[in-house]
Amino acid sequence: MKVPGKTVLALVALFLAGSSFGEDQTAITLSLQQALKIALEKNPERKAVMANTKATHADVQAARSLLMPRLMFSETATRGNDSVYVFGSRLRQRRFTSGDFALNQLNTPFPLGNFATKFAGNWNLFDSFASWHAVSRAQSLNDAATQQLARADQEIAFKVIDGYERLALVRRQLEVAEQSLRTALAIADRSQARFEAGLVVESDPLSAKVRVAAREQDLIRAKNNVLIAQAELNTAIGLPLETAVTPTNALAERDLPVPALAELEKTALDMRPDLKQIQSEETAQRQSVSIAKSSFGPRVNAYASWESDNPTFLAGGGGNNWVGGIELQLDIFQGGAKRAQLARERALEERVTAMKQAANNGVRLEVRRAFYELDATRQQLEVARAAITQAKESMRMNQDRYEGGLTTITEILSAEEALRRSQVDYWEAVYRLHSNYASLELASGTLTMQSPLVTP
Repeated sequence: MKVPGKTVLALVALFLAGSSFGEDQTAITLSLQQALKIALEKNPERKAVMANTKATHADVQAARSLLMPRLMFSETATRGNDSVYVFGSRLRQRRFTSGDFALNQLNTPFPLGNFATKFAGNWNLFDSFASWHAVSRAQSLNDAATQQLARADQEIAFKVIDGYERLALVRRQLEVAEQSLRTALAIADRSQARFEAGLVVESDPLSAKVRVAAREQDLIRAKNNVLIAQAELNTAIGLPLETAVTPTNALAERDLPVPALAELEKTALDMRPDLKQIQSEETAQRQSVSIAKSSFGPRVNAYASWESDNPTFLAGGGGNNWVGGIELQLDIFQGGAKRAQLARERALEERVTAMKQAANNGVRLEVRRAFYELDATRQQLEVARAAITQAKESMRMNQDRYEGGLTTITEILSAEEALRRSQVDYWEAVYRLHSNYASLELASGTLTMQSPLVTP
């Protein structure tokens, strides 16, 4: 059955109007800056890194607590007829009498209850500076966690920027698909009219309708790509997947300043938070070596306690005592365990130092790769921009020639495909330009909310 071109156009318009795109979704409009702010609050990966930072901060407080004295309280209730227990408890209660020296009282005493209230304290006065090294190590690890959080913020920002720009790209691709479908419909309508006028054979409108079907498939795919890009952006931001995010501004070329490669490498080595993290970890490992060395030195502890012993819990009637002292400890022989621990910590220090050098080399390589990829994209964008102009002119000329009967339907369909392809290539080049620029800032450690990509 033959379908007139105008009828096909009406059906496709109905198809466009009846699309389920965005149905049952919560729609919000976000600028890139707003998307980044939400991500820094809601992204679950950032929350996990933030929790790690809080944990290392707590480790610093725990390490500092080892420098302070410790005071303990205990309340103990006991009862029994053990000879030594009864003898000692009566002495502590200060209720011992001469009658308690009787042999039957010493050997088989009556059960005795004792309520002991005790305060005890101890203080590590000197441990060859091991505790101070532990505090320094904890502070360095906390600094490392802080730098890890800063790097996580940059990586999350990159994911959000890339997802945001990709959503803008697929929306542009949707526009291209819609425009390509309208162009294909117009070609089909003209070829059908020319066939009905007897100017061309039936294969012309049939070929045009095949192209319309292909463009309908492209449109369906483009709409689904928008939904996928929205879900990916929502995941990066930390929003529910059902949220339909609309970018404030459509994808467009922007003037993005690019420093020299040498300057970018120097900035990366100075600014990258992950490099600063390794430096802090290296400092922490040096403190671990110092702690292992301190274990060979002496330790001096002070201790004291006060105890009250009573036959009943509240009535009193007992006695109290106190004791205090200072203790010197020095490990003479432990089978080589401390030397093995020191050797292990030194080996770990060597590993961290090697990892630092490898990280520096890796960062420089990342910067170079991102720089040259951005440079290539800039050149490709210029080519794509020129190709659009040429494809539009070719399309116009072929349309005129077809109307004049000077060319075939194959030529005009080829021109239509070239125009569609040039538009798709152009918008992909614009997206890659923005994404590669964000990648370059990520590699150099300068990706922030003040990035030229983020600020209006």
